[in-house]
Parts: sequence; structure tokens; C-alpha cells
Amino acid sequence: MAFGKASVRDADVDGKRVLVRVDFNVPLEGTEVTDDTRIRAALPTIEYLTEHGARVILCSHLGRPKGRVVPEMSLAPAARRLAELTGKPVELASDVAGEDSRARAEALEPGSILLIENTRFEKGETENDEALAEALAGLADLYVNDAFGAAHRAHASTAGVAAKLPAYAGLLLEKEVENLTSVATDPARPLVVVLGGSKVSDKVGVIDRFLEVADQILIGGAMCFPFFKAQGHAIGNSLCQDDDIPLAQDALDKAAAGTCDLVLPTDLTIGREFSADTETDHLEGIDVPDGWMGLDIGPDSAAGYAKRVASAGTVLWNGPMGAFELDPFAAGTRTVAEAVASAPGYTVVGGGDSVAALAKFGLTDEVDWVSTGGGASLELLEGKELPGVAALNDN
Repeated sequence: MAFGKASVRDADVDGKRVLVRVDFNVPLEGTEVTDDTRIRAALPTIEYLTEHGARVILCSHLGRPKGRVVPEMSLAPAARRLAELTGKPVELASDVAGEDSRARAEALEPGSILLIENTRFEKGETENDEALAEALAGLADLYVNDAFGAAHRAHASTAGVAAKLPAYAGLLLEKEVENLTSVATDPARPLVVVLGGSKVSDKVGVIDRFLEVADQILIGGAMCFPFFKAQGHAIGNSLCQDDDIPLAQDALDKAAAGTCDLVLPTDLTIGREFSADTETDHLEGIDVPDGWMGLDIGPDSAAGYAKRVASAGTVLWNGPMGAFELDPFAAGTRTVAEAVASAPGYTVVGGGDSVAALAKFGLTDEVDWVSTGGGASLELLEGKELPGVAALNDN
């Protein structure tokens, strides 16, 4: 396995109780799951285990109940959706690692599925509490982490319990780490990295790493304004945090001294305010007049970025090019999304907003790898070790 950790495929799971950390942190409307992407992403591991005779005990967090039982954040809707997707009954325990979970885990038949309640109903979850990790470990014989989206957190259900049971990587976690790691360590050239979003500080680690390994970094979204400000351009009312400006200057200096081409937009779509019905204009340059804000890269920049993406051997895209949720400012992100989707090279997309943009434009299935992790994918791309991965048994 590429990242040196034992895989669920290496484990003897027949008849064993297997505690699987999944990422069922899904959006809800009332008691309905409105986007089941994360539940679907866990299916290969769950189905592998049930087919191999395991007694499957799933755990996940949902939202931020902060150590209290919040009925609106129950995993009951996720249990129902999982039952629909697997065609199997899914039991739901009423607690995390208490009497009900223990009794149900004991009684579980091979090939059956139990979901325990929201791990964050327990205060000890986010504190990586020893007693909670011990209680979770008491439910099972083996542990599998398949929750890539939570792997950057050292919590009781990700790192704590992994220290107390034989611990393996699930199929999704395995693929996430392999795909994201290969972009930085073994990419087909040229490697083109497209970075957007709102803050340079969120992506500075990724920028630093890829200035060393990428051939081109294309900057979009509100992230471009600290770069423009550092270069002495006017940015009008555009979103820009003062402490991002020195970070942008630092990146410009590194790019100038290195071999990676750091590319900024050359035109912008601007608006009077952040609203779908605001007055808009196309700016054939980057100096934003007073009273206006840059809300998307312009059509010339988008076309230029699309051309670079089309000739890439590997593409990594993280972060939208503008306020794509507002129709007048969606064109830049759409152009880049379409370019990534039709690129002949190997394409990887990470980060919640980029993934949402792919879904909005109906392009999710056109990309080679769509990451389920936001913060986790950024930290892995920065080259950091993720606690939830580090805690697993070595291969």
C-alpha cells in the first residue's frame, strides 16, 4: 500500500466485530439527508466487510453538538439512507459506547450492520478522551478508519481507539491518501495546480509545497487580491485580509526565485456588492475601482487557465474562481470546472466548494478523483501527517 499502513484487505474479519469510523457528517433538512455523497463513499468498505462475514459497527460524528445530545443531530437519517443504499437493515444504537451500543454489538450477527449514535454527543470525543476510546474499543475486535474527512483530527474515534485495537485503513481512506499523495510525489508532468477560495492563509501551506513541486499554480477567487495588493494594485472593496498580504508577497518572492510559474488573473468580473442582483461589469485589467469588488476571474483569465489545464499531465483543483453560488459570478468557476472535467491528464479535485461546484455543473463523474475531505485533503497536500492515519497499524 502506497502509504505504508495496513489495509482492511489485510485483516481477517470473518465473524469479528469491526468498529468502522465513517464520515456520515452529511447535510440534513429536517430528518432527510440532502446529499448522500459521503455515505456512498463509505459503501465499498462496508460492503467488503459484510461480504466477508464481519459484524459491522459504524461510528461517525455529525455537526457540532459540543458534547451534548442534540436530537436534530442524530444519525438516524444517515442510518435510514444507508439501509436504502445497502438494501440491508441498519440498527441504530441510542448511545455512543454505553449500554445500548454494547448490548447491540454483542448480539450482532455476521454480515449485519449497527450504527452507534453521533460520537460528538460525548464530550470526550473531541478531547481524545482515554475512557471514551477504551469504551469504543470495548465494542469490537478490530478497528477500521474510513473517515478521511476526519483523519486530520486526533479524536477518540479516530486516533484514540486506533491505539487500543488492531487498526486498519478502509478502502476510501486508502484511495484518498494514495491519490492525494501521488499528486505531490509522483505526478505526470506538467503538474498544474488551480487554487481558489477566499483566504491565502488557508492555502499558504499548499502554495509553499507546490511552489517546489508544481510546474504552474493558477490563482483565482478572492485569494488573488492579497497578491494584487502586494504588487501595488488597487482592489476597491474586494475581500482582502491585511495579514494575507505578506503571505502573498512571500509566495511571489519564492515563485520569482524558483521554477514554478505562479499565475494571477489578468481580468475580472466585478460587482457593486456581494449579491446576485447587483450591478456588474467586466474589468479588462485588475485595478478595481472604488465602490466595486472583484467577484470572479474574467473571461480572458478563465480561458487562459482552461488552456493550461488542457495541456497538463496532472491537475489539482482546490477552491472556486469566484462567488460561483451567485449566477453573475459563476462563469470563471464553470470554465475551470469544465476544463478540469475534460482534461486528458489525471485530475484531482478537493475542498468542499470545488466539489460543490462540480456537482452544480453536473461534472462530478468526469473527474478522476474527487476528495471527500476538506481540511484533511489540504493538510495531506501540505505534506503533514494526519493523526487518524498515523494511528493505524503499519503495513
